[in-house]
Amino acid sequence: MAVCARLCGVGPARGCRRRQQRRGPAETAAADSEPDTDPEEERIEAGSAPPSGTGGGPCAGPSPSPPRCSLLELPPELLVEIFASLPGTDLPSLAQVCTKFRRILHTDTIWRRRCREEYGVCENLRKLEITGVSCRDVYAKRINPRVKSGRFMRILPDYEHMGYRDVYTCLLHRYRHILGLWQPDIGPYGGLLNVVVDGLFIIGWMYLPPHDPHVDDPMRFKPLFRVHLMERKSATVECMYGHKGPHNGHIQEFRTWLREEWGRTLEDIFHEHMQELILMKFIYTSQYDNCLTYRRIYLPPSRPDDLIKPGLFKGTYGSHGLEIVMLSFHGRCARGTKITGDPNIPAGQQTVEIDLRHRIQLPDVENLRNFNELSRLVLEVREQVRQEQQQQQQDGEGPAPPQEPLSARGPPGAPAEEGGDPRGGAAAAEQPAQSGQPFVLPVGVSSRNEDYPRTCRMCFYGTGLIAGHGFTSPERTPGVFVLFDEDRFGFVWLELKSFSLYSRVQATFRNADAPSPQAFEEMLKNIQSLTS
Repeated sequence: MAVCARLCGVGPARGCRRRQQRRGPAETAAADSEPDTDPEEERIEAGSAPPSGTGGGPCAGPSPSPPRCSLLELPPELLVEIFASLPGTDLPSLAQVCTKFRRILHTDTIWRRRCREEYGVCENLRKLEITGVSCRDVYAKRINPRVKSGRFMRILPDYEHMGYRDVYTCLLHRYRHILGLWQPDIGPYGGLLNVVVDGLFIIGWMYLPPHDPHVDDPMRFKPLFRVHLMERKSATVECMYGHKGPHNGHIQEFRTWLREEWGRTLEDIFHEHMQELILMKFIYTSQYDNCLTYRRIYLPPSRPDDLIKPGLFKGTYGSHGLEIVMLSFHGRCARGTKITGDPNIPAGQQTVEIDLRHRIQLPDVENLRNFNELSRLVLEVREQVRQEQQQQQQDGEGPAPPQEPLSARGPPGAPAEEGGDPRGGAAAAEQPAQSGQPFVLPVGVSSRNEDYPRTCRMCFYGTGLIAGHGFTSPERTPGVFVLFDEDRFGFVWLELKSFSLYSRVQATFRNADAPSPQAFEEMLKNIQSLTS
């Protein structure tokens, strides 16, 4: 009777529902002559009963216990709702409680909700439709674009006999650790791989910058590999890009790659040095078609006092084309780390570093056109930074307080002009961003994209990393960081007399946040050390 009481939650009584349903009249009469409780239940009640004489005098009996309500008494449809709200990782343990729970956990509605809330799966396995597109069309596009109609039914996953529990346990949960952003190890070129749940598959999409020099165009992407269920409880990992086994390239293959990578033909590229760089990249990347290793990368954490929202940007890099850069903020310093690279500055290196303590006030448009005037302002800031670093080393103290922008102070030794900000560059960086300040590139500074903004919010002193071929003789040279708006910034390379324009990658990435700021800093060190 104790076991039945625990399951039904009604306590010791001759009118137990579970026993009456299973017994006939004769068995019920015989059971009535038996004791109401077994020794185990008596021990439980004796341990839980209050001592006599408490609360009701010496002759008072034990106080009645409050009515107990068991989870098993709830109707199945309510249990389905409760179980569907639990994390999918807790459901296997719940199935071991009793047979009833295990039977309810076979309800497909529970696993469908977990697939939708945890991984964003919105497909209906029964209708075989995805947002109005038939599963046949989805398979042809996502699984094997070159599949012939005669082979389709033979290799189509058996979704009619596949449940959401199979999708969750055998696909989504099993491969959850590969979801997120990764950087392929392709020599100095790197890359950006986004592994996502796409429909009923897990697909690794390689993100590519738009064709040079259209930095504001959306990113391009192509599938690299996919994981899907071909049979029940059996996941298959397949490559969707590259070649099977060693192969010899030929001119037609190179022309196809050139159209996909650069959006033009070899005849359209007149610069001989640029042709050499493109051909070298094709030969180098073709060696990695069969086997690639990846390093996980995180998006930079955002703080309320950041100048703009950190993230991924597309930037122009001369003959190397467009590359992907990650902008992150570190106190009074901002850094641009290359996610994709080139033979001069490989992926993982810090291409630009911005000193947010030293703001540069640009001159009027006419003086800004003079490259020597801009160079004079930047070199004065560099000398100021050098002196502050020397003073810091001598004093053994923290960073020296920044001074006001040079154009407001005038030449060294001159008194500050009226209207200059006496609080210095750090305070100026904290002021509300100003808009509408005219901006033009100085005469002689080249830009791959002439359609750059003609107004900017503010400018800061920064340094850019330059090096010879093969990352030889790297050095940091002074430059100007130009903030245009929330989604665009630029950098003037004084040494190269060139201008890079950066535009934000307008894409939402799931499973890409760093677990902690320390984990993000460690990730930056790791990807930089691999190419140093």
